[in-house]
Amino acid sequence: MRIGVEVGGTFTDLVQYDGTGVSISKVPSVPQRPDEGVFAALQAAGAEVGALEELTHGSTVAVNAILERKGARLGFIVTRGFRDILLLQRHDRLRIFDLFYRKPEPVVSRVDTLEVDERILADGAVERALVLDETRAALAAFVENGGYDAVAICLLNAYRNPTHEFMLRDALRALRPDLYVTCSAEVGREFREYERASTTTLAAYVQPTVDRYLGRLEKRLAADGFDGRLSIMQSNGGRLPVDGIRDNALVTLFSGPSAGVVGAIRQVASERHNNLITLDVGGTSADVCLVTDGRPDMINETSIDGLPVHVPVIDIVTVGAGGGSILWADEGGMLRVGPDSAGADPGPVCYGRGGERPTLTDAQLMRGALPQDALLAGRMPLAVAAARGRVEALAGRFAMSAEALGESAVRIANANMISAIKAVSTERGKDPRDYALVAFGGAGPLHATELADELGIGTVIVPPYPGVLSAYGLLASDVHVSDARTLITPVDAEAGGTVRAVLAELTEQAAGRLAALGIAGDIERAFSLDMRFVGQAFEIRVPLDPAQLPDLSAAALRALFHDAHHRLYQHGREDRGKAIEIVAYRLETRRPQTHAPHLSLPAGSDAAPRAGRVFSADAWHDCTIVPRESLAGQPGLRGVCIVEDPTSTTLVGAGWQVSVDDRDNMILRKDA
Repeated sequence: MRIGVEVGGTFTDLVQYDGTGVSISKVPSVPQRPDEGVFAALQAAGAEVGALEELTHGSTVAVNAILERKGARLGFIVTRGFRDILLLQRHDRLRIFDLFYRKPEPVVSRVDTLEVDERILADGAVERALVLDETRAALAAFVENGGYDAVAICLLNAYRNPTHEFMLRDALRALRPDLYVTCSAEVGREFREYERASTTTLAAYVQPTVDRYLGRLEKRLAADGFDGRLSIMQSNGGRLPVDGIRDNALVTLFSGPSAGVVGAIRQVASERHNNLITLDVGGTSADVCLVTDGRPDMINETSIDGLPVHVPVIDIVTVGAGGGSILWADEGGMLRVGPDSAGADPGPVCYGRGGERPTLTDAQLMRGALPQDALLAGRMPLAVAAARGRVEALAGRFAMSAEALGESAVRIANANMISAIKAVSTERGKDPRDYALVAFGGAGPLHATELADELGIGTVIVPPYPGVLSAYGLLASDVHVSDARTLITPVDAEAGGTVRAVLAELTEQAAGRLAALGIAGDIERAFSLDMRFVGQAFEIRVPLDPAQLPDLSAAALRALFHDAHHRLYQHGREDRGKAIEIVAYRLETRRPQTHAPHLSLPAGSDAAPRAGRVFSADAWHDCTIVPRESLAGQPGLRGVCIVEDPTSTTLVGAGWQVSVDDRDNMILRKDA
């Protein structure tokens, strides 16, 4: 028996697999105490915790600690002369037309930064040795006076030679065994000093918070008789046992959205639908990802609150347009949607939990896309009158009806989601019409056909139980370890040998990590190189087939780079005589999840279709409301109609046909 539990901004979702089938549970999240939401979901599911083989968990603990600035009291140690690295940052602006723009605030202040005398060169040679006898007194005073929970260490060029960082780490732990110490060389051995410093401080900042949260989770699970494996979802789309997360909690930053992408791929991807655009609309945001040939795009760097994070992550674009996004009027009298969200507490007004500001969910209720007699999470009646009162109050400012304001709000949210879809498709040379749109999350299916109409997408897919697909993705995910190493390597006659040696070292390290975590079974490995023309500032990722390693030559490396460069930039002509270099070596190690069933719905339904109305294009339109379990008995169903699922509601627009495939996915196709 295995369970996946995903804590979202509004709901905590659970999917349970007992070896024969899948069951689900959905309860409101507890934002201030997310572990309570986990155990509420386990209780609602009637789960036998003592019988669990594995519980996989995804949460927003790390990301919330950063966004809310509620992480550790943090100290920072750098090479002398680099005290201001987090303040100088890069010479760019996130908002170029903002006259009052200020650079993002780092999570550690200048006064909490200690400089030490040492210097390692870019080739790893020691120019100035670290003398602990001369540094120990300064370290002791730094720790004693600062009252820190955690210390981040990021020394110059430590990615090439981490010896000095490890010396400082050991000295700090000897001074204060309870101190959390994070070294940049343990977070990621890659170059670019500011990005590495930012990533290290963020990792140290969230480490105590995540560690204590996981400790509470483990303690209560043990009290309930759990002796299986607790695994945590990472931003790279793979899970890892909890002991592997304690070394670098930052890898959990975007675990929820990544789990949704994995769930969509495992449930939907097939020979017929292998190119997908995933659309996950939850309570606070809409997350979009491009999946080509069954694989999501991956990136090595992202950002949070304006601060760079150098960790492997599924390439997801997020906009603040979720079901809980608040509707408001700005200073110019324009209607706005989000990015502020009502979250789980109090939630949208129609949840009846004390919410007073209308949200996108309330807007959908006013226009009839969310039927007034619908049950939230399959069991909670909606507070229709309260929602109408709040929406009408806002609509009065625009001299509009509640339903007209609701439709306007949905159009604004749709425009934001379309921008996100274009960011992962057309802005990267991909035509969204060549992809199927996979809609999930509690609110994704409500927007799907309207978005597809705007983008010219002809196929929309809604998985069964779309509101818990991220929790399903936790169950379906592989064990996944990402390793990387920066080593500037000219592509010359010696390059092949260097590539084999470095990748062999990374392979041995990854195997050791998995063995230490008790991970056994068939292992899959994927190699890649970050390469560029000599003189360029940035590089591209070049996949490397392991079968090519034994006879890898400079000519083969050059050909691989030029092919990847041409695919990315579509140059008609390239200077194939220019010098090329390898910047970084990467290894992705997976232990595949071989026991991931597909989601499926109960057969048949006694509930009969009923009549409804949807406000669209400034007019009311009659529609049919159909329980999703009864779709097999509704051949030839067409929009406008509403399909109700226990975890979500799908609005099928005019001109769309409805069918169900052999995995219980609802397939919506646009008339030619």
